Amino acid sequence: MTPPDDSHSAPRSAHDEYNSPLGTRYASPAMRRNFSDGCRIRHWRRLWLTLASCERELGLPITQAQLDAIAAHLDDIDWEQAAEHERRLRHDVMAHVHTLGDQAPEARPILHLGATSCFVTDNSELLQIRDGLDLLLPPLVSTIAALARFAESHRDLPTLAYTHFQTAQPTTVGKRACLWMQDLVDDLERLRSVRAELRFRGVKGTTGTQASYLSLFEGDHEKVRRLDAMVTERMGFERCWPVTGQTYTRKADFVVLAALAGIGQSAAKLAHDVRLLAHLRELEEPFEKDQIGSSAMAYKRNPMRSERICALNRFLQSLLHNPADTASTQWLERTLDDSANRRLAIAQSFLAADAILQLTLNVCSGLVVYPHVIGRHLAEELPFMATETILMEGVRAGGDRQTLHEAIRQHSQAAAQRVKGEGKSNDLLERVRSDPLFAPIADRLDALCDSRLFVGRAPQQVDEYLTEVVRPLLEEHAALESAGTGDVRV
Repeated sequence: MTPPDDSHSAPRSAHDEYNSPLGTRYASPAMRRNFSDGCRIRHWRRLWLTLASCERELGLPITQAQLDAIAAHLDDIDWEQAAEHERRLRHDVMAHVHTLGDQAPEARPILHLGATSCFVTDNSELLQIRDGLDLLLPPLVSTIAALARFAESHRDLPTLAYTHFQTAQPTTVGKRACLWMQDLVDDLERLRSVRAELRFRGVKGTTGTQASYLSLFEGDHEKVRRLDAMVTERMGFERCWPVTGQTYTRKADFVVLAALAGIGQSAAKLAHDVRLLAHLRELEEPFEKDQIGSSAMAYKRNPMRSERICALNRFLQSLLHNPADTASTQWLERTLDDSANRRLAIAQSFLAADAILQLTLNVCSGLVVYPHVIGRHLAEELPFMATETILMEGVRAGGDRQTLHEAIRQHSQAAAQRVKGEGKSNDLLERVRSDPLFAPIADRLDALCDSRLFVGRAPQQVDEYLTEVVRPLLEEHAALESAGTGDVRV
């Protein structure tokens, strides 16, 4: 098919080119900056400066003037010059080596000295991963805090529980929130663990043998070891990988992205529940004063935020296959077929996880509960659930267990037919109350059907979980809890 002729179209603008909605709509500005080209290349320049500084301290003939020249141009990247170099050289790292060399000619002879491309690419990606993990912690902690407040407020509000999305023994609204919260608490612990265990690639050379550095330091193994440790420490890492090929092990990427996928799973579970409860009109996500739910059906209050959480999670889960495949198909000391997909998968996983957390924080900070609807649903179902209690009380009042059981069975079936076959209210209690067999307990039937008697230890479980697990965790991370309620862009 011949492509359309756009020679007479309107002048081009940024709107005429594809941009990922993760960057334009969903992820936070801070996360977008973290994975921007500008951030990446600035990391490269700091890595070159740090490498040269440490090499000088260990005795290589590098002058302070050369270091100062690099330091003077850490942030003023000449993007046009870099693009011109890359068109000519077909190599992005060398394009930026030449660009910095053009800006700091005194330093040109010692730039990238002894290094391979992965010195800047792998290490800069690890810096972005580290900072990305740090950016995810505050909204995750804030979401847990919002759910803790919600659970405490509704700790003893009885509600129907559902298994197979069929009515089951009641729970409380607060206890259900604790189920959501527990998954996110687990994600927080996992994220902290991944962050603590993250390692730098360090200074390893072209195939990981450090041969180029050993040559520079004239066979002094101890100086090469010290160089590796010094650069690692000055770039903010406690440890580096003890052995690498040209790249650090790609299994590390899978561990990180699996932690991000876990956040998506937890948030989507919560969001699916909110969507189901919104259908039942028992609970809703925030809905703003001028928000439109449907372009056609003006009455609609669609759970847009929760739906978007589920959509973004589906995308996030799909990305987890990428680092798994990459880790398992590394050829010997490295192959380049991981480069393009890692640029996509790592950044997009962080942007998606960030967007999901921003939305989840927004939802959890403004959940709306409708106790009257919840109470009506309970009233429709609770008489059936209370039949065993009614039976036992009737026996305790002197009735025959088998006779009472048969009476309740018949009354229950008749009431169920009235509800399902005729669309009318549940009149089981009225039927039992008017039956002479249950006269001894007729005045106690309403009390026997008090929903609070059927929630077990749900309120106490809320109290115990908040006291023993959540509050200590929030106190430990008090500095991370942000004041915002998440940013939502349609």
